[in-house]
Amino acid sequence: MNKRLSSSIMMAAMAVACFAQSGTNSPYSQYGLGVLSDQSQGFSRGMNGAALGLRKGNVVNTLNPASYSAVDSMTMIFDVGLSGQVTNFKEGDASVNANNANFEYAVGAFRLLQGVGVSFGVVPYSNVGYQYTSSTYLDRTNGTVTSTLKGEGGLRKVFIGAGVRVLPHLSVGFNAAYLWGTIDRSVVSSSTTYINSLSKSYSASVSNYTLSFGAQWSQRLTRRDELTLGAVFELGHKLGADAECSVVNIGTSGIRDTTKYVAENALEVPMSYGGGIAWRHGTKWLVDADVMLQKWGDLKYPAFSTREDAYVKTRGLLKDRWQVNVGADYVPNAMSLTYLKRVHYRLGAGYTTPYYIINGVDGPKDISVSAGFGLPLQNRYNDRSVLNISAQWVRSSAEDMITANMFRINVGLTFNERWFFKWKID
Repeated sequence: MNKRLSSSIMMAAMAVACFAQSGTNSPYSQYGLGVLSDQSQGFSRGMNGAALGLRKGNVVNTLNPASYSAVDSMTMIFDVGLSGQVTNFKEGDASVNANNANFEYAVGAFRLLQGVGVSFGVVPYSNVGYQYTSSTYLDRTNGTVTSTLKGEGGLRKVFIGAGVRVLPHLSVGFNAAYLWGTIDRSVVSSSTTYINSLSKSYSASVSNYTLSFGAQWSQRLTRRDELTLGAVFELGHKLGADAECSVVNIGTSGIRDTTKYVAENALEVPMSYGGGIAWRHGTKWLVDADVMLQKWGDLKYPAFSTREDAYVKTRGLLKDRWQVNVGADYVPNAMSLTYLKRVHYRLGAGYTTPYYIINGVDGPKDISVSAGFGLPLQNRYNDRSVLNISAQWVRSSAEDMITANMFRINVGLTFNERWFFKWKID
């Protein structure tokens, strides 16, 4: 058992090292902290990420740490996932496709004591990745101004959490995470009537913590039906990260004039609240519905002010983000000898509002649907490990803005082995 625990820790460490710093090509990742990631795991990804009321002993559900108290006492669960996506960006008559592949998460869970479960791992927080050119004709005097915009980076968090059953029907839990990463953005502009060029580089490096808490109340309605209410709360706070802006003006003689600006302690994470309800009917049906609110609108965000000639924290660049997800999981007969009857079939849908404002107008809203399978893996010892495969379509759109249609494939492998089983010899 000790060797296997050590192997799991090594796998988690390798996952941290393998995390790519860009899982998107979206031009919308130039705003805020980037495109916020789906932090759900393999089981709930086929349900479009609905999981606040999810409570099962054979899966890891980091979205609500109270669920850790339900982890099976006989197993050590380890879940790893990756994704690949194709996105079509369209603006007017122009259209372009972009491809991405990303190592998504690596998490584990085990029961520490009766009614106490522990989880650990690494999950994404946000992604920044884009590069495009924009040209604008001003007039005969100023000609055409061409700007090249580029960004890369993102934030990740490594966490440890615990869930405790404090009453027969009530469980509570927490996740304590270390949030880290760098975000780099640049804008390089030049004019057809002037030889000199102007570039602005924005950068920030984050190294701080996040804390989230969860609760679940489970109530049996009938012999086969159970209802679970879930609630989560994430602490909002400043990240202690300075945001830097460097402005470089290259004149006709090739002389570089560089000015550096610093906005101190400029980045924050918002206070977040969420609630969910899940209904489970025996081993056949599980339906979950969630709603989440992130209070980005309460935060200031650094921006360059031409009027003040300074890089300052500015209110009104971000707005509150709402997210609603609904999903279902169906198993025809979990105990059947027929393989297809033990397969999990999943569906989900969601709606998300943007958390950033573009030129005084709300950014694009997201509409998403998903479908997936949970395929049991059999070996000589057990058939409790599962290969989770899901597909998701997300449409991001707003009037007079770029429309993005993304098709993503998620693949997750849940190792669920009987590590703590005591063998008896007659």
